[in-house]
Amino acid sequence: MIILLVGSGAREHALARALSLDPAVSQLHAAPGNPGIATLSTTDGTPATLHGVEATDPVAVAALAGAVKADLVVVGPEAPLVAGVADAVRGAGIPVFGPSAKAAMLEGSKAFAKEVMAAADVPTAEPRVCTSSAALEEAFDAFGAPYVVKDDGLAAGKGVVVTEDRAAALAHGEAILGAGGVVVVEDYLDGPEVSLFCLCDGETVVPLQPAQDFKRAYDADAGPNTGGMGAYSPLPWAPADLVDEVVRTVAQPTVDEMARRETPFVGVLYCGLALTSKGVRVVEFNARFGDPETQVVLARLATPLAGVLLAAAEGRLAQLPPLEWRDDAAVTVVVAAQNYPDTPRKGDPITGIDEAEQVGTVHVLHAGTSLDHRGTLLSSGGRVLSVTALGSTLTEARGRAYQGVDRIVLPGSHHRGDIAAKAAADADGAA
Repeated sequence: MIILLVGSGAREHALARALSLDPAVSQLHAAPGNPGIATLSTTDGTPATLHGVEATDPVAVAALAGAVKADLVVVGPEAPLVAGVADAVRGAGIPVFGPSAKAAMLEGSKAFAKEVMAAADVPTAEPRVCTSSAALEEAFDAFGAPYVVKDDGLAAGKGVVVTEDRAAALAHGEAILGAGGVVVVEDYLDGPEVSLFCLCDGETVVPLQPAQDFKRAYDADAGPNTGGMGAYSPLPWAPADLVDEVVRTVAQPTVDEMARRETPFVGVLYCGLALTSKGVRVVEFNARFGDPETQVVLARLATPLAGVLLAAAEGRLAQLPPLEWRDDAAVTVVVAAQNYPDTPRKGDPITGIDEAEQVGTVHVLHAGTSLDHRGTLLSSGGRVLSVTALGSTLTEARGRAYQGVDRIVLPGSHHRGDIAAKAAADADGAA
């Protein structure tokens, strides 16, 4: 099977790694890919090939898929999906794992997602769509603190502010309005958050294993929101029937509603959930794999990935046997550039990745890296690397992940030291 993967982040590196380990994959192409993906080979030794094609250019991606004779195109990030890349590839008669531009509006517009959830009777926070400062003030009065203020459009995981400070909430909302955007203010949801990826083929929903990520920049959930500073799976504290409940009350009704609207959802429905005192509530939908949760979920998946994604693209998920999972726990820790998430410093040399991968089960995924003309690996983004490890327990997995982090040298970088710490300690105590 020849695969073309669209995207360049750590999520795409995680997908590429999983696909490269699938014996059914004979060629792996990436557009544009990253230096980490470039080091991968298929199981028969064929190196991955990178292509300098803009991920958000539907015509160019579809042309590349035809040129490499792709059997399947996998679209990683949200921006290409909203730009219609999946539509162009489908139009060329090539199977694609990723929703159409219309279906991707579940992520592209929070207001649209709320409308779909209301129609499907999916439990979520009450929203108010605001297009003026006066509307913001009215929403704040109605909901009270903590204030949840979201950019309606795509914001790379950083368009949300949750704060007790009304002035800060108003400033965030007015900044979005001032940039020509629309603001969604929501009722605050209490309780821990969970991420659940559901593979969809327009009708059938196949859930993966849940994960939890860490959005705040610093330990103890201090600092600003980020795209995610780490994640772990499984969740030993989660209810045993959580996945079944989410499929029944959230994912399947949403997929059914999208089909009713004649915009079938094919790809990953990322369900961001809060386990509140009143039950499961949807915090947000995404139309693609999440980052950094993908890194830990795919590390635990034992079923070869390519055939599963192709089955989703071709409407055959109902024919698949149940997915198989490793018993191991997985933890990923994000190494971020200096000053992330504000204006991260770029161009710093990165060393120690090979040493990190000498720690048992550790693999390092590239998120924001590039090579200079001498072949030196440099930082080129805010989240630079995801250091991922498996272990028989969360404690063992996080210990290995942090051993890997300790061997990486990136001047000025920072990372959280508490990824999965509480869950690991609680699991050890329960044992």
